[in-house]
Amino acid sequence: MKKWRRRLVKTLIFGVVAVLILLGTGVIYQQVSTRQDEKTFVPPGKLYSIHGDNMHLYTGGQGDATVVLASGWGTADPYVDYYPLYEKLAPYTKFAVYDRFGYGYSDVTDKKRDVDTIADELHELLQVSGQKPPYVLVAHSLGSLETLRFAQKYPDEVQGIVMVDGGSPEYYANETEDIASMVGGFMNQFRIQTGLFRLLMQSDAVVEASNASRNGLKLVPDDLKKVDTTALLLNYGNANTVDELRETTTNAKIVIDNKKPFPFPLTILTADYFGASEPKWDKTQAEFTSWSEQSKHVTVKDTEHYIHQYHPDLVANEILELVKK
Repeated sequence: MKKWRRRLVKTLIFGVVAVLILLGTGVIYQQVSTRQDEKTFVPPGKLYSIHGDNMHLYTGGQGDATVVLASGWGTADPYVDYYPLYEKLAPYTKFAVYDRFGYGYSDVTDKKRDVDTIADELHELLQVSGQKPPYVLVAHSLGSLETLRFAQKYPDEVQGIVMVDGGSPEYYANETEDIASMVGGFMNQFRIQTGLFRLLMQSDAVVEASNASRNGLKLVPDDLKKVDTTALLLNYGNANTVDELRETTTNAKIVIDNKKPFPFPLTILTADYFGASEPKWDKTQAEFTSWSEQSKHVTVKDTEHYIHQYHPDLVANEILELVKK
């Protein structure tokens, strides 16, 4: 074999070995760091056994009604995300922030993420934890589907609903963007499992960019910001969150198939996205009022998707209006 061929073969072998070492190092880095994060990621609330898996619930406040807070898809730690809101609610009403399976401090379950299962899990969690209706249900983003399905299945326990830029079932039923394939796809999972995602999240600039739609978490204490980043590193791209995306269209159609205008109030809070909202979203938000005989639609100015991170006072006031009814 000529010398240049030997050199080429040696170079290729060296390159492959170097890549394998780097990948192996990344996998070890991811696994070791994950175990370290799990040791410090202590639930602020309580864990309850629901259908054989542990589900987390954080409660507080005082009063007769309980505000149940459902997070949107990809909100890694609802306890942190809803902090600005439940701090405003606590002096006036009881509240309960729950983590769906795959979120926050809850387990990752092997059960399918269909909307009936999720609604039933929430119902059992509220019962087992000793919460008492009536409930004012609050939902952000994709949390709207399980909230509506809960209200359809247990209407006698619901006093009212507030959607915080929650998507309507009609919007999700016609959504064509395949986010599940991106989040659950090979390249993204490769990035997570080899520690590349974790490495990127060590950059303050990357963390700030990931929190851009949440007002940079300016209303959240610094210690909770760190908790939020840890939650993202532990939960991003897990099987439950991916399955939730895959089931979105089917879940939305199930809710639509059982549509009957609610007899209790429904308040729709819609973000203006600082003047850059999409016409399709705005249209379905306006039509969302058809889901209740007592509906109200408010477009909130100067905010992104996470309205409660920009204007928690406004959101709290709308919730408390329903609590008092």
